[in-house]
Amino acid sequence: MATERNSVDLVDDTVVRQFARAAVLAALIGASVLVSIPIPLSPAPITLQVLFVYLAGLVLGPVWGAFSLLLYLTAGAVGLPVFAGMKGGLGVLIGHTGGYLWSYPIAAALIGIVVHRGTALRDLRTVPLSLVVGALVMATIVIYGLGTAYMAWLLEYTAWEAISAGVLPFIPGEILKIAAAVAIVRSGRITPVRS
Repeated sequence: MATERNSVDLVDDTVVRQFARAAVLAALIGASVLVSIPIPLSPAPITLQVLFVYLAGLVLGPVWGAFSLLLYLTAGAVGLPVFAGMKGGLGVLIGHTGGYLWSYPIAAALIGIVVHRGTALRDLRTVPLSLVVGALVMATIVIYGLGTAYMAWLLEYTAWEAISAGVLPFIPGEILKIAAAVAIVRSGRITPVRS
């Protein structure tokens, strides 16, 4: 039984490049947990994960950005030590910081939809700065809204306790991460792969 070589459809090279970029960003977010600074009054540490969430949405767009973060969550769910504190496993995804982690694909998709105005990727240097910053701020609100609400529910915090522990200590760092993400994409060194 012979198979014709002409019957095999090749995957479009744009898809291959986007998949490779999604995998690289998933690996980078996993490696970013090597920098994990515990905060005495918060169950969540300071990490660079959100910077890579921003970059996933900006560089990969809504579909591949969200895919990249789902790939990251899958790697952690199967036990790879890609979560803060070099932890892995399903327990982390349902633990007190699980809401933050589950919000990452949603935040990346939101950034991609707002900045690229759909699934077709735009040159980020031509997107108004206010739109980019606005999308990153909206994504930050989604991340901290979902993460803090889940943490408050799980740990039985009041609203103020949850905000004090899960939001306020992180605001200065998020401002720096937004600035870093904007600087990276505006430099032109990382550009979206357009079809």
